[in-house]
Amino acid sequence: MNEHLKLKLTVRLYSDDDERGFGPGIATLLHRVEEYRSLRAAAASMAMAYSKAWRIVRTAESVFGCKMLSSVTGGKNGGGAALTEEATALLAAYDQYCAEVQGFAAERFKYYFAVGPEET
Repeated sequence: MNEHLKLKLTVRLYSDDDERGFGPGIATLLHRVEEYRSLRAAAASMAMAYSKAWRIVRTAESVFGCKMLSSVTGGKNGGGAALTEEATALLAAYDQYCAEVQGFAAERFKYYFAVGPEET
């Protein structure tokens, strides 16, 4: 079998009507909001337009029926953003689920494609 094969797996969650609600892009965006305390800074760190970041967040909010961000506008200390409790829980569940799926998939990948552990 080809020894240069590698597994690249992504998990995306969709609504019943096939609207993309959550995946690696928004997960990264939300992790960066946690890090930078700002949606604008998080988007910039990903070379993403601020308007696109808001669109992604609003889509997730629509699909999951809850707010993802708690925002504070301008002022003396500037604005900022933080994840809501719902977003924090969703992000943690998504990260854990992805880790478990990745582990299972890596085992099955080795089984079916006879690839060594250093190549997955």
